[in-house]
Amino acid sequence: MAQFKRSRLVRKNEETVTKKTVFMGFLTILFAIFIVVFGLPFLIKFSVFLGDMKKTNDGLESKTLAPLAPRLIIPFEATNSATIKVSGFAEAKVEVELFKNEISIGKTMVTENGDFTFEKISLDDGENNFSAIASSEETGAGDGSIPINVIYDKQSPALKLTNPSETSLTVDYADFDIIGESEKDVSISVNGRLAVVDENGNFKLKIQLNMGKNDVEVIAHDSAGNETKTTVAITYSF
Repeated sequence: MAQFKRSRLVRKNEETVTKKTVFMGFLTILFAIFIVVFGLPFLIKFSVFLGDMKKTNDGLESKTLAPLAPRLIIPFEATNSATIKVSGFAEAKVEVELFKNEISIGKTMVTENGDFTFEKISLDDGENNFSAIASSEETGAGDGSIPINVIYDKQSPALKLTNPSETSLTVDYADFDIIGESEKDVSISVNGRLAVVDENGNFKLKIQLNMGKNDVEVIAHDSAGNETKTTVAITYSF
């Protein structure tokens, strides 16, 4: 029984070898016919074509990528200065083009340390949206940077005291509430102490008066650096 199984295995292997031999012979005959019909020059041209395709693919694979998006640095969101400095980081020795409100306003080269600076950039009233693109002669331009918005505001914030409403007064109690109105998102200080400002710009701060005259300075300060000051004289006497 074992001998019969080995015999079948031998015949199967022989059949496999025979099929492979026939297939290879068929390919050889087909190749010979191809040469006769199309000629050897065609095969040479086809081989050259394949070589050129490989070189093209290798060139595409080795092509340098475009520069990464630069990073802009402006350390404030609002200012009362008409001009600012815009700096940032990018790949060394590439060119950076700066845009304000989607309009190109200048180009500069990145240093070997990877930094760049644009000096004395003029601002428009209100919002100024800055972005930048890095590029090189070999690869062209890359992606744009994350935009940064800067507000140019030279208007001083409103400030009105409702308690006291006058610029000088005399009281017979030491605890006194400074109450007033300003604008949303401003900071209010009373003699250097910060008051809480609500979403409507209202504020209130309790102070302790000393005996005699007390000069109270209230300052409203916005994010652009503008200030409005008012001073009241409160005399504590009983």
